[in-house]
Amino acid sequence: MDEYTRPDREHAALLTIDTQRDFTREEGSATIPGTNEAAGTMQHVTRQFREQGSPIVHVVRLYRPDGSNADLCRRAGIEDGDRVAIPGSDGAELVDEITPAGDVSLDTDRLLDGEFQRIGDDETIMYKPRWGAFYDTGLEEQLRAANINTVVVCGCNFPNCPRTTIYEASERDFRVVVVTDALSGLYERGREELQDIGVRMMDTDEFGEWFGTRNTNGTP
Repeated sequence: MDEYTRPDREHAALLTIDTQRDFTREEGSATIPGTNEAAGTMQHVTRQFREQGSPIVHVVRLYRPDGSNADLCRRAGIEDGDRVAIPGSDGAELVDEITPAGDVSLDTDRLLDGEFQRIGDDETIMYKPRWGAFYDTGLEEQLRAANINTVVVCGCNFPNCPRTTIYEASERDFRVVVVTDALSGLYERGREELQDIGVRMMDTDEFGEWFGTRNTNGTP
């Protein structure tokens, strides 16, 4: 870590990636191993952000039943009947572990139109049309408007959407933290590659010690 890559806890936002029931639960239509366990860990991270009043953005994927908004590698499968994160379905919803208290349901029409859905004081949901959360979305604009320079990433499933999001954040000069045990699919080579681009990796205990030492005088 140096002055350019060192994360700034005073100006950090949490991004949870694709932690939806279809990808997380054992009965989900596209379950990713390890995501259910990671969701339990993410609960601690999201709670800390809420307690500190720091921004949280839940990033979700939604696939129209006709496959028209699907990635090319998945379009044929959805056209043939695969049902993954279909708008309005139970499987598209966020898992309870990472949502605020009370019932939270996706406003899929609004999300698919590119709008952010507010579910808390500084907590929103957004839809991403492809792997990365910054591609063709308003995420960067929202983070800049909130004076955010650091993103903390957790969720599902590292080789695909989290990894793309991390690289997109890095190329936009955001500092990046990955909470390693709150992210499914992370492997050793991936860790090495993230270190090479200045990403700070912490487990939840390390993250709690770092984030819990925030102050109010603006000094990181």
